[in-house]
Amino acid sequence: MRCLNRQMKKHDMESLTIPLATRRYLPWLLILFVGSGCAALIYEVVWLQLLQLVIGSSGISLGVLLGMFMGGMCLGSLLLPRVISPGHHPLRVYAFLELGIGIFGMAILSGMPFLEDFYEDFMRHGVVDRAIVAGVCLLPPTVLMGATLPAIARWMKATREGVSWMGFFYAGNIGGAVSGCLLAGFYLLRLYDMPTATYAAVAINVVVAALSFAIASRTPWRSETDKTEDVPVEERAGRLGVYITIGLSGLCALGAEVVWTRLLSLMLGATVYTFSIILAMFLVGLGIGSSAGAYWARTVARARVALGLCQILIAVAVAWGAFMITGSIPYWPINVYETTKSLGPWYTFLFDLLRAACAVLPAALLWGASFPLALAAVAGRDQDSGRMVGGVYAANTVGAILGSLAFSMIIIPQVGTQWAQRSIIILASVSAMVAFTPYFAFRQGTKKKGAKGVRPLTLSGRKLAWALFLPAIVALLVILVSPMPWIAVAFGRYSSVWMDKSAPGIVREADVPSGSDQDAIARYCVYVGEGMNVSVAVTKSTSGSLFFHGAGKIQASTTPEDMRLQRALGHLSVLARTNPDDVTDVLVVACGAGVTAGSFVPYPNIKRITICDIEPLVPKIVTPMFGQVNYHIVDGIDKENPHMVDGKEVRVVYDDGRHYIRTLPKERKFDVITSDPIDPWVKGCAALNTVEYYRMCKEHLKPGGVMSLWIPIYESDNETTKSVIATFFQVFPNGMLFSNDINGEGFDAVLLGQAEPTRIDLDKLHEKLNRPDYARVRESLMEVGFGADSANIRWKPNLWGDPEIALLATYAGRAADMKEWMENAQINWDRNLRLQYLAGMSVNLYMETEILNGILKYYKFPDGMFTGSSLRIQEMKLAFQAANRVP
Repeated sequence: MRCLNRQMKKHDMESLTIPLATRRYLPWLLILFVGSGCAALIYEVVWLQLLQLVIGSSGISLGVLLGMFMGGMCLGSLLLPRVISPGHHPLRVYAFLELGIGIFGMAILSGMPFLEDFYEDFMRHGVVDRAIVAGVCLLPPTVLMGATLPAIARWMKATREGVSWMGFFYAGNIGGAVSGCLLAGFYLLRLYDMPTATYAAVAINVVVAALSFAIASRTPWRSETDKTEDVPVEERAGRLGVYITIGLSGLCALGAEVVWTRLLSLMLGATVYTFSIILAMFLVGLGIGSSAGAYWARTVARARVALGLCQILIAVAVAWGAFMITGSIPYWPINVYETTKSLGPWYTFLFDLLRAACAVLPAALLWGASFPLALAAVAGRDQDSGRMVGGVYAANTVGAILGSLAFSMIIIPQVGTQWAQRSIIILASVSAMVAFTPYFAFRQGTKKKGAKGVRPLTLSGRKLAWALFLPAIVALLVILVSPMPWIAVAFGRYSSVWMDKSAPGIVREADVPSGSDQDAIARYCVYVGEGMNVSVAVTKSTSGSLFFHGAGKIQASTTPEDMRLQRALGHLSVLARTNPDDVTDVLVVACGAGVTAGSFVPYPNIKRITICDIEPLVPKIVTPMFGQVNYHIVDGIDKENPHMVDGKEVRVVYDDGRHYIRTLPKERKFDVITSDPIDPWVKGCAALNTVEYYRMCKEHLKPGGVMSLWIPIYESDNETTKSVIATFFQVFPNGMLFSNDINGEGFDAVLLGQAEPTRIDLDKLHEKLNRPDYARVRESLMEVGFGADSANIRWKPNLWGDPEIALLATYAGRAADMKEWMENAQINWDRNLRLQYLAGMSVNLYMETEILNGILKYYKFPDGMFTGSSLRIQEMKLAFQAANRVP
């Protein structure tokens, strides 16, 4: 009995692989990893925003940035165990890594202006050039980030207890990432700017490094793995299967994140807050799953089997997530307008958290548990724990890189999100089969004494049954994945409101019945497309109107109010010039339905129309569907680019508008630049509304050139609208606002700016529009209600005899008269992108009439802007009175 007790005590002491003097510091190390993860996510958010301002925000640019970010972390995890000797104290190495990350964080922030100039002046702006810029900025700090986990892992032996703590460190790092994601998205960047967020991250790095140095000074270090162990070939082959499994797991995880973020952002609204919520919930799942996996790694008998089971369950969880996103969440009876109006935006965010959790949390938990189980599956007591962790981390990260790039740039644009989710289920099952491979086979019989060779591998009946049953389950899961309902693609946040009013499935445009908008079924979908950058839809109402949907909302349509705005954006840009005949070269940023671009076709002297759009599906497929109202401006552009339309050269450029303008040769100038991007609350669109962007546009205007911009007043509040207008007037101090209101009720508006004060000769303009060569221009205006002869137009708040008077009567104010209204407006700069945070808070508000009335309080008749005979000036004043512009 005494002998047995002695053996048990000896076993207990051997299992105590972490010295007691060291064990008490393990919770502190966990806290350090929480801080490290928090800083890393703040950096990621800031760096990606800064670099997208330089190399663009298209799918290709984002793929390059993510690839470089994760590629650097992969390199770091592989290089540190091979470059840094195990003889160095792991905590001191970790501290120096944290300090290095902070130094690079400051360097990137300080050096970004020089990088912008270098990229603009000396690079050719192709994919390779973008990768070089991204690599120069991101690789050095991310290599250090990737090295932190292998560095600290050397403080542990590669035993069950040590591997378990490594899993907890990984979970702590992810937990810190959750806090960093929310801290950056909801506080630092919402209230401050990117420099402030960077300083906060650097401060965290410094604190983590100081604590690490302090702990290192109290804990002596002696390496027991100064050389790499000689791993048997058979064991090495077994570990290779684990690396493949965890690599496929990373591929599936990032692929699912890409797909689900895209689909959920449609239904929640693609604001910066939505992306923070989705990412945070994904990271929460990874963190909780990693903690559970770290616990199991200490107790599970066969870690590789547990890893394989996780992959099978991941296939089921992905199918569940697909069902929730496509078959459940779009039908939840949530009216975000009523919720935001009565409870405020923060309660809406809570609903968004719930919806995101229902979809992504189950799979994220299992992906999180896979990492510590993979560590346990490859662990060997005498191996370099840093190299072991680095190898597993690198395999997982390589898979993540391939997943993010393949799904965002190839799979979704080519086969859509339905088959993307099906592919993830199939890959997860393949990952499970790789993990299970050694356990499907066993050696048959007993090898006889003196016999040569190896016993053959055979399958038992039970294992064979499982080998056939699992593919059948996977096939069933694949079949059950449904496509995203077109209603969710088209109406996003308001999907549930439109479910009963919309016909299921896709129909031909010719098959849409005619009727009234009050019919039970009032909307039909005639096209849905999933491009590299955005999902789009085209619908038709029973009243005959066509609608273009992007980012989960209507972006353009043939309804009278939208046609009026789209045409006004183009015609104001030409007719507000001193001499409209001077306009020959036009740039249109954002194609949409093509109505604004098409409004330049009737002008006799325009020779070139350049259209820039980030999503190729729009000009190639969507815009031609609106050919009857856009003068067929891009019909056939997929076959011939540029092509001729009524004697004008029309060229389409597929790029982010900001990146295109930034990289234009300095001598390339335009007479008119119109900008009609997606709503400012959409993440990334604030970059097309900054002071720096307007300055770029101004530099590419010819003398007397005009820039015009569409702004929504609906789905907004006073602070958001003030930010848009004040930022524009910061660059164009002579700018003007033209309101597209409905009999005094707000809707949207046009901002128009020139370097010089605007002078409009009403008599000359009237004479011009009555010339034969301007007959089509006059007709284009009257088609949308500008002119008393438009008897068939039911929506005409500024009815007046002459189309030029009716058009100019939409004038609502100019910069000089609106200074008091714009007081304390938050200017949208590149370094704060303030607009997207303001707009994201007000996206579910409808205060357009209140906003317009606030602006019109400061209305004054623009003396000096209009010239001409007293009769024409009096007509203009009467038109303003008819349009509710009362000084």
